[in-house]
Amino acid sequence: MNDRNQDSFDPRTWIPAPPATPPQPPADAGSASASAPERTRPPEPRDPSRTPRGLRGRSPLPIAIGAGALLYLAGAAAAYVSRDDRPAAVAERPALPPAENGAQGFSSRRTLVLAGAGELEQTLLSAGIVADEARDAAARVLGALGTGAGEVRLTFDLRSSGDHAILTALEATRADGAGLVLQRGTDGGFTGRQLSAQLKTRITVVRGEIDSKSFYSSAVSAGVIDSLISDFANAFSFDFDMQREVAPGDIFEVAFERSYNPSGEPVGVPRLVYVSLQTATKSRALYRFVPPGEREAGWFDGNGFSTVRALMRTPVDSARITSQFGMRTHPILGYQKMHRGTDFAAPTGTPIYASGSATVEFAGMKGANGNFVRLRHDNGWETLYLHMNRILPGVEAGAHVSQGQQIGEIGTTGRSTGPHLHYEVHIDGQPVDPLSIETGTGQSLTGSALKAFRKERDRIDAQRAAGGA
Repeated sequence: MNDRNQDSFDPRTWIPAPPATPPQPPADAGSASASAPERTRPPEPRDPSRTPRGLRGRSPLPIAIGAGALLYLAGAAAAYVSRDDRPAAVAERPALPPAENGAQGFSSRRTLVLAGAGELEQTLLSAGIVADEARDAAARVLGALGTGAGEVRLTFDLRSSGDHAILTALEATRADGAGLVLQRGTDGGFTGRQLSAQLKTRITVVRGEIDSKSFYSSAVSAGVIDSLISDFANAFSFDFDMQREVAPGDIFEVAFERSYNPSGEPVGVPRLVYVSLQTATKSRALYRFVPPGEREAGWFDGNGFSTVRALMRTPVDSARITSQFGMRTHPILGYQKMHRGTDFAAPTGTPIYASGSATVEFAGMKGANGNFVRLRHDNGWETLYLHMNRILPGVEAGAHVSQGQQIGEIGTTGRSTGPHLHYEVHIDGQPVDPLSIETGTGQSLTGSALKAFRKERDRIDAQRAAGGA
């Protein structure tokens, strides 16, 4: 009865009061003895005229029964109103049976995904675990996982004990499966077991045809992860002008590699390992490879020749050519004038890259050129970049820049009709058409580096032939 309102009426505990004893008339003071039998009077004849009209001619038995019932209900109501609210001296209902593990209480398991390992202690405290134990478990996990960013999958078992919970087991893992398992021993302490990463690497192969919109839309529709598309374009930066040499109907293939944890979830970022592009005029297939002793990967053809040339084909991505090399009517001056470079139009702020490794000869504002950078390359060639919105910090006279390094942004400074890059290439001091020059041949891998490359190439080709695995 602990879960019931004390003021509620439980008919199971109610005992009707015994019928009240009819009151006895007081003894006649003038009588000879109080114990003398009472003298009864003969019944008076009933006057029919005093019987209610609706009951005339009916038997008196039903009337008597009804009157008795009314008296009984009235007595019950009076007993309920005048009841004693104090608990009755009856046996309490027995408590629920203990859990299967006896006096240890109920057990439960919870699985959560935390934003980081630093949330572990507070999570355990919120689950009812005592502070010392929560702090100790969190410290052990942080020691195993570190404090680096990344989600943590947490599974822990609890056992109730009075007003708090007891941690009996815990497993905390990173996305790659690395983590720690804690298990409470018979002595009450925890034993830990380190979990190593359990990743499997798979190659996904995507083939497609370029549509009428763009390579980007074609690649995404075919199933290429959008973050890889710029890497694809960069791989061909020495061989194709992606804005002008690629047309609808051209065929591309992408193979990218990614790691997966035991649950089949992708871990980390994907990376390209193979790209190919076939146009109406040429085709190219490239493999990603890190040569022994080097830190960065490069792109090589099937024979081990690097794609790196003296200059990149274009120094800006996603731009359109608005004016080519040669004679033209100047849009501002209005007369025929030699155009010594190529104009690439793009929105203000679009990155501009050094087309080759070089030393900065000049960087700053220069009259009609606006913000202007001149680079001298190792082979003696020079490249010029005009009308930039801004020049990046560190790009100054005497500084060294690497091929593909951003040096500024497209703008419309100086004598300019809109945001664009005017780009020139000078060989032996003379301007040449940037789009017509031969940018050179790549270096070839040799010896052990070539042997390692061929092994990687064959691995990629085997999985491409299998459709990815």
